[in-house]
Amino acid sequence: MNTKQMKVFAFDFSGPAHLSAGLWRHPNDRGSEYKNIEYWVEYAKLLEEANFDGIFFADNIGYHDVYEGSVDEALRDAAQIPTNDPAYLIPAMAAATKSLAFGVTTSTAYEQPYTVARKFSTLDHLTNGRVGWNVVNSYSDSAARNHSADKQRSHADRYERAAEFVDACLKLWEGSWEDDAVVNDPVSGTYVEPSKVHEIHHEGNSFTIPGIHLCEPSVQRTPVIFQAGGSSRGVALAAATAEAVFMNSTTKSGLKKWVDNLHAETVAAGRRADSLAVLQMITVISAATDEEAQKKYEEYLSYVSYEGAMARFSGWTGLDTSTLEPDVPLKDMKVEGTQTMLDVFTKMDPEKEWTPRDIAEYIGIGGTSPVIVGGPKTCADELESWINETGVDGFNVTHAVKYQDMADFAQFVAPELQRRGLMRTGSAAGTLRENLFGEGHNRLAEDHPGAAYRVSSVKSPV
Repeated sequence: MNTKQMKVFAFDFSGPAHLSAGLWRHPNDRGSEYKNIEYWVEYAKLLEEANFDGIFFADNIGYHDVYEGSVDEALRDAAQIPTNDPAYLIPAMAAATKSLAFGVTTSTAYEQPYTVARKFSTLDHLTNGRVGWNVVNSYSDSAARNHSADKQRSHADRYERAAEFVDACLKLWEGSWEDDAVVNDPVSGTYVEPSKVHEIHHEGNSFTIPGIHLCEPSVQRTPVIFQAGGSSRGVALAAATAEAVFMNSTTKSGLKKWVDNLHAETVAAGRRADSLAVLQMITVISAATDEEAQKKYEEYLSYVSYEGAMARFSGWTGLDTSTLEPDVPLKDMKVEGTQTMLDVFTKMDPEKEWTPRDIAEYIGIGGTSPVIVGGPKTCADELESWINETGVDGFNVTHAVKYQDMADFAQFVAPELQRRGLMRTGSAAGTLRENLFGEGHNRLAEDHPGAAYRVSSVKSPV
Protein backbone atom coordinates (compact mmCIF):
# COMPACT_ATOMS: atom_id res chain seq x y z
CA MET A 1 0.00 0.00 0.00
CA ASN A 2 1.23 3.46 -0.87
CA THR A 3 0.79 5.53 2.26
CA LYS A 4 -0.02 9.20 1.79
CA GLN A 5 2.38 11.78 3.15
CA MET A 6 1.37 12.41 6.74
CA LYS A 7 0.94 15.74 8.50
CA VAL A 8 3.01 16.01 11.68
CA PHE A 9 2.32 18.55 14.41
CA ALA A 10 4.01 18.87 17.78
CA PHE A 11 1.40 18.92 20.55
CA ASP A 12 2.34 21.19 23.45
CA PHE A 13 1.17 23.45 26.25
CA SER A 14 2.31 26.84 27.54
CA GLY A 15 3.18 25.57 30.99
CA PRO A 16 5.75 23.38 32.73
CA ALA A 17 3.80 20.14 32.22
CA HIS A 18 0.99 18.95 30.02
CA LEU A 19 -0.31 15.38 29.78
CA SER A 20 2.42 13.24 31.32
CA ALA A 21 2.33 12.97 35.10
CA GLY A 22 5.51 13.50 37.10
CA LEU A 23 7.86 13.67 34.11
CA TRP A 24 8.66 17.34 34.76
CA ARG A 25 11.08 15.95 37.36
CA HIS A 26 13.21 14.25 34.71
CA PRO A 27 16.65 15.92 34.44
CA ASN A 28 16.27 16.39 30.66
CA ASP A 29 12.83 18.02 30.90
CA ARG A 30 12.81 21.71 30.00
CA GLY A 31 9.28 22.51 31.15
CA SER A 32 10.40 25.12 33.66
CA GLU A 33 11.59 27.25 30.71
CA TYR A 34 8.03 27.80 29.51
CA LYS A 35 8.16 31.46 30.63
CA ASN A 36 11.13 32.27 28.39
CA ILE A 37 10.41 33.34 24.82
CA GLU A 38 13.93 32.24 23.83
CA TYR A 39 12.94 28.66 24.68
CA TRP A 40 9.90 28.77 22.41
CA VAL A 41 11.87 30.35 19.57
CA GLU A 42 14.50 27.60 19.87
CA TYR A 43 11.71 25.02 19.87
CA ALA A 44 10.11 26.54 16.77
CA LYS A 45 13.43 26.40 14.93
CA LEU A 46 13.89 22.74 15.92
CA LEU A 47 10.46 21.85 14.51
CA GLU A 48 10.97 23.85 11.34
CA GLU A 49 14.35 22.26 10.62
CA ALA A 50 12.81 18.80 11.07
CA ASN A 51 9.97 19.75 8.66
CA PHE A 52 7.14 19.46 11.16
CA ASP A 53 4.00 20.96 9.67
CA GLY A 54 3.22 22.90 12.81
CA ILE A 55 2.80 23.09 16.54
CA PHE A 56 -0.61 22.64 18.12
CA PHE A 57 -1.11 24.38 21.47
CA ALA A 58 -3.59 23.04 23.98
CA ASP A 59 -4.94 25.48 26.52
CA ASN A 60 -6.95 25.36 29.73
CA ILE A 61 -8.76 28.34 31.25
CA GLY A 62 -9.73 26.33 34.32
CA TYR A 63 -7.77 24.05 36.60
CA HIS A 64 -8.09 20.50 37.90
CA ASP A 65 -9.73 20.68 41.32
CA VAL A 66 -11.98 17.61 41.17
CA TYR A 67 -9.62 14.97 42.58
CA GLU A 68 -10.16 14.87 46.35
CA GLY A 69 -12.15 18.10 45.92
CA SER A 70 -8.98 20.18 45.72
CA VAL A 71 -6.47 21.69 43.30
CA ASP A 72 -3.60 20.59 45.56
CA GLU A 73 -2.47 17.49 43.64
CA ALA A 74 -2.69 19.35 40.33
CA LEU A 75 -0.48 22.10 41.70
CA ARG A 76 2.03 19.63 43.12
CA ASP A 77 2.44 17.90 39.77
CA ALA A 78 2.04 21.02 37.61
CA ALA A 79 -0.94 19.23 36.04
CA GLN A 80 -1.71 21.85 33.39
CA ILE A 81 -1.15 24.57 35.96
CA PRO A 82 0.58 27.04 35.99
CA THR A 83 -0.26 27.98 32.42
CA ASN A 84 0.22 31.03 30.23
CA ASP A 85 -1.82 32.09 27.21
CA PRO A 86 -0.17 30.40 24.19
CA ALA A 87 -1.37 33.05 21.71
CA TYR A 88 1.31 35.46 22.88
CA LEU A 89 4.04 33.00 21.84
CA ILE A 90 2.98 32.81 18.21
CA PRO A 91 4.37 36.08 16.76
CA ALA A 92 7.87 35.40 18.10
CA MET A 93 7.83 31.78 16.91
CA ALA A 94 6.48 32.85 13.51
CA ALA A 95 9.16 35.52 13.12
CA ALA A 96 11.84 32.85 13.64
CA THR A 97 10.37 30.47 11.05
CA LYS A 98 9.04 30.52 7.50
CA SER A 99 6.66 27.57 7.15
CA LEU A 100 5.85 26.26 10.64
CA ALA A 101 2.12 26.60 11.33
CA PHE A 102 0.37 27.23 14.65
CA GLY A 103 -2.83 25.76 16.00
CA VAL A 104 -4.08 27.83 18.94
CA THR A 105 -6.78 26.72 21.36
CA THR A 106 -9.33 29.34 22.39
CA SER A 107 -12.55 28.61 24.25
CA THR A 108 -16.04 29.68 23.21
CA ALA A 109 -17.38 29.38 26.75
CA TYR A 110 -16.45 32.74 28.25
CA GLU A 111 -14.97 34.78 25.38
CA GLN A 112 -16.86 36.92 22.87
CA PRO A 113 -16.82 36.26 19.10
CA TYR A 114 -16.00 39.89 18.38
CA THR A 115 -12.72 39.80 20.31
CA VAL A 116 -11.77 36.27 19.24
CA ALA A 117 -12.27 37.16 15.57
CA ARG A 118 -9.94 40.11 16.02
CA LYS A 119 -7.36 37.96 17.83
CA PHE A 120 -7.18 35.39 15.05
CA SER A 121 -7.18 37.94 12.27
CA THR A 122 -4.22 39.57 14.00
CA LEU A 123 -2.39 36.24 14.31
CA ASP A 124 -3.16 35.37 10.70
CA HIS A 125 -1.69 38.72 9.57
CA LEU A 126 1.43 38.33 11.72
CA THR A 127 2.09 34.73 10.65
CA ASN A 128 1.27 35.38 6.98
CA GLY A 129 -1.53 32.85 7.03
CA ARG A 130 -0.04 30.13 9.21
CA VAL A 131 -2.60 30.02 12.00
CA GLY A 132 -5.53 27.80 12.96
CA TRP A 133 -8.13 28.07 15.72
CA ASN A 134 -8.82 25.01 17.84
CA VAL A 135 -12.43 25.51 18.92
CA VAL A 136 -13.14 24.23 22.44
CA ASN A 137 -15.99 25.01 24.79
CA SER A 138 -14.34 24.34 28.18
CA TYR A 139 -15.36 21.65 30.60
CA SER A 140 -14.46 22.57 34.18
CA ASP A 141 -16.50 24.15 36.94
CA SER A 142 -13.35 25.97 38.07
CA ALA A 143 -13.33 27.84 34.76
CA ALA A 144 -17.00 28.71 35.18
CA ARG A 145 -16.62 29.93 38.78
CA ASN A 146 -13.71 32.16 37.86
CA HIS A 147 -15.60 33.61 34.91
CA SER A 148 -18.52 34.79 37.06
CA ALA A 149 -20.74 31.72 36.69
CA ASP A 150 -21.88 29.31 39.41
CA LYS A 151 -21.06 26.25 37.31
CA GLN A 152 -20.45 25.28 33.73
CA ARG A 153 -23.30 25.06 31.26
CA SER A 154 -24.66 21.65 30.34
CA HIS A 155 -22.92 19.74 27.58
CA ALA A 156 -25.73 20.53 25.12
CA ASP A 157 -25.77 24.22 26.01
CA ARG A 158 -22.01 24.49 25.60
CA TYR A 159 -22.21 23.10 22.08
CA GLU A 160 -25.16 25.29 21.16
CA ARG A 161 -23.18 28.34 22.25
CA ALA A 162 -20.05 27.09 20.44
CA ALA A 163 -21.96 26.62 17.17
CA GLU A 164 -23.30 30.18 17.30
CA PHE A 165 -19.89 31.50 18.35
CA VAL A 166 -18.22 29.98 15.28
CA ASP A 167 -21.06 31.20 13.06
CA ALA A 168 -20.65 34.78 14.30
CA CYS A 169 -16.88 34.68 13.75
CA LEU A 170 -17.38 33.38 10.22
CA LYS A 171 -19.67 36.33 9.48
CA LEU A 172 -17.02 38.75 10.74
CA TRP A 173 -14.17 37.12 8.81
CA GLU A 174 -16.00 36.41 5.57
CA GLY A 175 -18.86 38.89 5.39
CA SER A 176 -17.65 42.25 6.64
CA TRP A 177 -14.72 43.52 4.55
CA GLU A 178 -14.47 43.08 0.81
CA ASP A 179 -11.08 41.93 -0.49
CA ASP A 180 -10.28 45.33 -1.98
CA ALA A 181 -11.69 47.48 0.83
CA VAL A 182 -8.22 48.75 1.77
CA VAL A 183 -7.14 51.13 -1.01
CA ASN A 184 -4.39 52.99 0.89
CA ASP A 185 -4.66 55.97 -1.47
CA PRO A 186 -2.83 59.12 -0.27
CA VAL A 187 -4.06 61.12 -3.24
CA SER A 188 -7.75 60.73 -2.43
CA GLY A 189 -7.07 60.64 1.30
CA THR A 190 -8.78 57.28 1.66
CA TYR A 191 -7.22 54.34 3.46
CA VAL A 192 -10.37 52.19 3.56
CA GLU A 193 -13.25 52.58 1.12
CA PRO A 194 -16.31 52.74 3.42
CA SER A 195 -18.72 51.29 0.84
CA LYS A 196 -16.72 48.05 0.86
CA VAL A 197 -17.05 47.40 4.61
CA HIS A 198 -20.35 45.89 5.80
CA GLU A 199 -22.11 45.38 9.10
CA ILE A 200 -22.93 41.74 9.83
CA HIS A 201 -26.19 42.21 11.80
CA HIS A 202 -25.81 39.01 13.81
CA GLU A 203 -28.57 38.34 16.32
CA GLY A 204 -28.63 34.98 18.06
CA ASN A 205 -29.46 33.31 21.36
CA SER A 206 -26.08 34.09 22.90
CA PHE A 207 -24.60 36.97 20.92
CA THR A 208 -25.66 40.20 19.26
CA ILE A 209 -23.10 41.74 16.89
CA PRO A 210 -24.57 44.48 14.69
CA GLY A 211 -21.39 46.07 13.36
CA ILE A 212 -18.25 45.56 11.29
CA HIS A 213 -15.13 43.51 11.90
CA LEU A 214 -12.22 45.45 13.38
CA CYS A 215 -9.58 43.94 11.07
CA GLU A 216 -9.00 44.06 7.37
CA PRO A 217 -8.94 40.66 5.63
CA SER A 218 -5.91 38.50 6.44
CA VAL A 219 -4.22 36.03 4.12
CA GLN A 220 -6.64 33.22 4.96
CA ARG A 221 -9.49 35.52 6.10
CA THR A 222 -10.75 32.70 8.32
CA PRO A 223 -8.08 30.77 10.23
CA VAL A 224 -8.10 27.02 9.70
CA ILE A 225 -10.78 25.74 12.07
CA PHE A 226 -9.73 22.82 14.27
CA GLN A 227 -12.13 20.96 16.53
CA ALA A 228 -11.56 18.13 18.99
CA GLY A 229 -14.93 17.03 20.36
CA GLY A 230 -15.60 13.30 20.17
CA SER A 231 -19.17 13.26 21.53
CA SER A 232 -22.14 13.16 19.15
CA ARG A 233 -22.55 16.93 19.52
CA GLY A 234 -18.81 17.42 18.98
CA VAL A 235 -18.83 15.30 15.83
CA ALA A 236 -21.83 17.23 14.51
CA LEU A 237 -20.08 20.57 15.07
CA ALA A 238 -16.91 19.27 13.43
CA ALA A 239 -18.79 17.87 10.45
CA ALA A 240 -20.54 21.21 9.96
CA THR A 241 -17.69 23.67 10.45
CA ALA A 242 -14.25 22.15 11.11
CA GLU A 243 -11.45 21.79 8.59
CA ALA A 244 -9.17 19.71 10.79
CA VAL A 245 -10.20 17.39 13.61
CA PHE A 246 -8.05 16.26 16.50
CA MET A 247 -8.84 12.70 17.59
CA ASN A 248 -7.62 10.52 20.42
CA SER A 249 -8.23 6.78 20.37
CA THR A 250 -6.43 4.05 22.25
CA THR A 251 -6.84 1.60 19.36
CA LYS A 252 -6.62 1.63 15.59
CA SER A 253 -9.96 -0.15 15.23
CA GLY A 254 -11.65 2.40 17.45
CA LEU A 255 -10.04 5.28 15.57
CA LYS A 256 -11.17 3.90 12.21
CA LYS A 257 -14.77 3.85 13.46
CA TRP A 258 -14.42 7.48 14.58
CA VAL A 259 -12.91 8.55 11.26
CA ASP A 260 -15.52 6.70 9.18
CA ASN A 261 -18.34 8.17 11.26
CA LEU A 262 -16.92 11.68 10.97
CA HIS A 263 -16.62 11.39 7.19
CA ALA A 264 -20.21 10.15 6.95
CA GLU A 265 -21.44 13.02 9.11
CA THR A 266 -19.48 15.49 7.00
CA VAL A 267 -21.12 14.26 3.81
CA ALA A 268 -24.52 14.40 5.53
CA ALA A 269 -23.78 18.03 6.39
CA GLY A 270 -23.37 18.81 2.68
CA ARG A 271 -19.59 18.82 2.54
CA ARG A 272 -17.07 16.53 0.86
CA ALA A 273 -15.59 13.82 3.06
CA ASP A 274 -12.09 15.12 2.28
CA SER A 275 -13.04 18.59 3.55
CA LEU A 276 -11.53 17.53 6.87
CA ALA A 277 -7.97 16.60 7.81
CA VAL A 278 -7.87 14.23 10.78
CA LEU A 279 -5.00 14.17 13.27
CA GLN A 280 -4.54 11.48 15.93
CA MET A 281 -2.72 12.22 19.17
CA ILE A 282 0.32 9.97 19.64
CA THR A 283 3.29 9.82 22.00
CA VAL A 284 6.59 8.72 20.48
CA ILE A 285 9.58 7.76 22.61
CA SER A 286 12.49 7.11 20.27
CA ALA A 287 16.21 6.46 20.22
CA ALA A 288 18.83 5.04 17.88
CA THR A 289 17.71 1.46 18.57
CA ASP A 290 14.68 -0.35 19.95
CA GLU A 291 16.69 -1.39 23.00
CA GLU A 292 17.75 2.15 23.83
CA ALA A 293 14.21 3.44 23.37
CA GLN A 294 12.78 0.72 25.63
CA LYS A 295 15.34 1.53 28.30
CA LYS A 296 14.39 5.21 28.04
CA TYR A 297 10.69 4.35 28.34
CA GLU A 298 11.25 2.24 31.44
CA GLU A 299 13.21 5.09 32.99
CA TYR A 300 10.33 7.45 32.21
CA LEU A 301 7.89 5.12 33.96
CA SER A 302 9.85 5.47 37.19
CA TYR A 303 8.92 9.18 37.26
CA VAL A 304 5.17 8.76 36.81
CA SER A 305 3.01 10.28 39.55
CA TYR A 306 -0.21 8.38 40.37
CA GLU A 307 -1.76 11.43 42.05
CA GLY A 308 -0.77 13.68 39.16
CA ALA A 309 -2.36 11.29 36.68
CA MET A 310 -5.56 11.06 38.70
CA ALA A 311 -5.70 14.84 39.17
CA ARG A 312 -5.68 15.20 35.38
CA PHE A 313 -8.20 12.47 34.68
CA SER A 314 -10.61 13.67 37.37
CA GLY A 315 -10.39 17.19 35.99
CA TRP A 316 -10.96 16.04 32.41
CA THR A 317 -14.03 13.96 33.24
CA GLY A 318 -15.51 15.78 36.23
CA LEU A 319 -15.37 12.44 38.07
CA ASP A 320 -13.53 12.39 41.40
CA THR A 321 -11.69 9.10 41.06
CA SER A 322 -10.57 9.28 44.68
CA THR A 323 -14.15 8.16 45.54
CA LEU A 324 -13.85 5.00 43.42
CA GLU A 325 -12.27 1.68 44.21
CA PRO A 326 -8.96 1.69 42.29
CA ASP A 327 -9.46 -1.85 40.95
CA VAL A 328 -13.19 -1.79 40.07
CA PRO A 329 -13.93 -1.28 36.33
CA LEU A 330 -15.63 1.89 35.07
CA LYS A 331 -18.68 1.20 32.90
CA ASP A 332 -20.82 3.59 30.90
CA MET A 333 -20.74 6.51 33.30
CA LYS A 334 -22.18 9.85 32.13
CA VAL A 335 -20.24 12.89 33.24
CA GLU A 336 -20.58 16.61 32.62
CA GLY A 337 -16.88 17.11 32.04
CA THR A 338 -15.18 15.73 28.95
CA GLN A 339 -17.28 12.65 28.20
CA THR A 340 -14.89 11.72 25.40
CA MET A 341 -12.08 11.22 27.91
CA LEU A 342 -14.13 8.62 29.76
CA ASP A 343 -15.40 7.00 26.57
CA VAL A 344 -11.83 6.51 25.38
CA PHE A 345 -11.47 3.86 28.06
CA THR A 346 -14.98 2.53 28.69
CA LYS A 347 -16.05 2.19 25.04
CA MET A 348 -13.19 2.52 22.57
CA ASP A 349 -11.38 -0.67 23.66
CA PRO A 350 -14.14 -3.28 24.05
CA GLU A 351 -11.70 -6.02 24.97
CA LYS A 352 -10.65 -4.38 28.23
CA GLU A 353 -12.49 -3.20 31.32
CA TRP A 354 -10.61 -0.22 32.68
CA THR A 355 -10.11 0.46 36.37
CA PRO A 356 -8.92 3.78 37.85
CA ARG A 357 -5.54 2.16 38.52
CA ASP A 358 -5.26 0.99 34.90
CA ILE A 359 -6.11 4.49 33.70
CA ALA A 360 -3.55 6.14 35.99
CA GLU A 361 -0.82 3.82 34.76
CA TYR A 362 -1.82 4.34 31.13
CA ILE A 363 -2.07 8.13 31.16
CA GLY A 364 1.10 8.66 33.17
CA ILE A 365 3.02 8.77 29.88
CA GLY A 366 1.43 10.96 27.19
CA GLY A 367 -2.02 11.24 28.71
CA THR A 368 -4.68 9.24 26.89
CA SER A 369 -2.69 8.85 23.69
CA PRO A 370 -1.18 5.57 22.44
CA VAL A 371 2.57 5.32 23.05
CA ILE A 372 5.07 4.16 20.43
CA VAL A 373 8.49 3.09 21.73
CA GLY A 374 11.36 2.17 19.45
CA GLY A 375 14.15 3.01 17.07
CA PRO A 376 13.61 4.76 13.72
CA LYS A 377 12.26 1.73 11.81
CA THR A 378 9.92 0.57 14.58
CA CYS A 379 8.45 4.02 15.10
CA ALA A 380 8.06 4.69 11.38
CA ASP A 381 6.45 1.27 10.82
CA GLU A 382 3.91 1.91 13.57
CA LEU A 383 3.08 5.45 12.46
CA GLU A 384 2.63 4.19 8.92
CA SER A 385 0.29 1.45 10.12
CA TRP A 386 -1.90 3.97 11.97
CA ILE A 387 -2.25 5.92 8.72
CA ASN A 388 -3.03 2.84 6.61
CA GLU A 389 -5.43 1.17 9.03
CA THR A 390 -7.44 4.16 10.23
CA GLY A 391 -7.66 6.75 7.46
CA VAL A 392 -6.20 9.60 9.52
CA ASP A 393 -4.12 12.26 7.80
CA GLY A 394 -1.44 12.69 10.42
CA PHE A 395 -0.57 13.15 14.05
CA ASN A 396 -0.35 15.51 16.96
CA VAL A 397 2.84 14.19 18.55
CA THR A 398 2.99 14.72 22.28
CA HIS A 399 5.84 14.13 24.69
CA ALA A 400 6.74 12.67 28.05
CA VAL A 401 9.87 14.78 28.59
CA LYS A 402 9.37 18.30 27.31
CA TYR A 403 11.58 19.31 24.34
CA GLN A 404 13.77 16.19 24.60
CA ASP A 405 11.25 13.78 23.11
CA MET A 406 10.54 16.13 20.21
CA ALA A 407 14.27 16.57 19.61
CA ASP A 408 14.58 12.78 19.58
CA PHE A 409 11.72 12.52 17.07
CA ALA A 410 13.50 15.07 14.88
CA GLN A 411 16.78 13.16 15.11
CA PHE A 412 15.59 9.56 14.81
CA VAL A 413 12.05 9.29 13.43
CA ALA A 414 11.61 12.20 11.02
CA PRO A 415 14.55 11.18 8.76
CA GLU A 416 13.17 7.65 8.44
CA LEU A 417 9.69 8.92 7.61
CA GLN A 418 11.20 11.28 5.06
CA ARG A 419 13.29 8.49 3.55
CA ARG A 420 10.04 6.58 2.96
CA GLY A 421 8.31 9.62 1.48
CA LEU A 422 5.87 9.75 4.39
CA MET A 423 6.89 13.18 5.70
CA ARG A 424 7.76 16.25 3.70
CA THR A 425 11.41 17.13 3.18
CA GLY A 426 11.16 20.78 2.19
CA SER A 427 9.44 23.88 3.45
CA ALA A 428 5.67 23.96 3.30
CA ALA A 429 4.52 26.49 0.72
CA GLY A 430 1.96 29.11 1.56
CA THR A 431 -0.66 29.10 4.27
CA LEU A 432 -1.70 26.46 6.77
CA ARG A 433 -4.83 25.80 4.72
CA GLU A 434 -2.67 25.27 1.61
CA ASN A 435 -0.45 22.90 3.55
CA LEU A 436 -3.48 20.82 4.51
CA PHE A 437 -5.46 20.97 1.27
CA GLY A 438 -3.09 21.95 -1.51
CA GLU A 439 -1.62 24.99 -3.21
CA GLY A 440 -4.11 27.69 -4.02
CA HIS A 441 -6.49 26.74 -1.20
CA ASN A 442 -5.99 29.87 0.87
CA ARG A 443 -9.64 30.42 1.65
CA LEU A 444 -12.53 28.36 2.97
CA ALA A 445 -13.81 25.69 0.58
CA GLU A 446 -16.98 26.50 -1.34
CA ASP A 447 -18.92 23.81 0.53
CA HIS A 448 -17.99 25.24 3.95
CA PRO A 449 -20.94 27.08 5.53
CA GLY A 450 -18.72 30.13 6.08
CA ALA A 451 -18.50 30.58 2.32
CA ALA A 452 -22.16 31.63 2.31
CA TYR A 453 -21.20 34.73 4.29
CA ARG A 454 -18.74 36.04 1.75
CA VAL A 455 -19.36 39.66 0.95
CA SER A 456 -20.93 38.89 -2.41
CA SER A 457 -23.54 36.83 -0.54
CA VAL A 458 -24.29 39.45 2.10
CA LYS A 459 -27.43 41.47 1.54
CA SER A 460 -28.17 44.73 3.30
CA PRO A 461 -31.04 44.44 5.77
CA VAL A 462 -34.36 45.75 4.50
